[in-house]
Amino acid sequence: MTCAQLTASLSAARPTGSYERKLATLERVPLLIIDDFGLKLLRPPADEDLHDLIAERYEQAATVVTSNLDFAEWDQAFPVNRLLASATLDRLRHNVYRPVFDGESFRAPRLAPGASRSRVASGTKNLQA
Repeated sequence: MTCAQLTASLSAARPTGSYERKLATLERVPLLIIDDFGLKLLRPPADEDLHDLIAERYEQAATVVTSNLDFAEWDQAFPVNRLLASATLDRLRHNVYRPVFDGESFRAPRLAPGASRSRVASGTKNLQA
């Protein structure tokens, strides 16, 4: 799931009294994939929830984190609590395998009916979100 979905689900569990159960469930997942880390800034309590999860999984279970941020920029995802950022990222970076993928996005624009492939391909670099 995305990092935002993950932290939202943990935050939503708090008022219902199921936070500890939700955290324990996520701790036991053999492989947790956290997608889009850093896409949205982590503010309290999301930053604390993510830290708690990473701390409990640390050296216990495999965690994959994907991000469009450069590795050195990951601390920017924690704008409020730099100490918490440091502690969380220290655990994520320890004994890490870090594949770096660089290149064109696999989310290429689709061709409109009747459009030529060369026109679409030449215009992809000028597209803005």
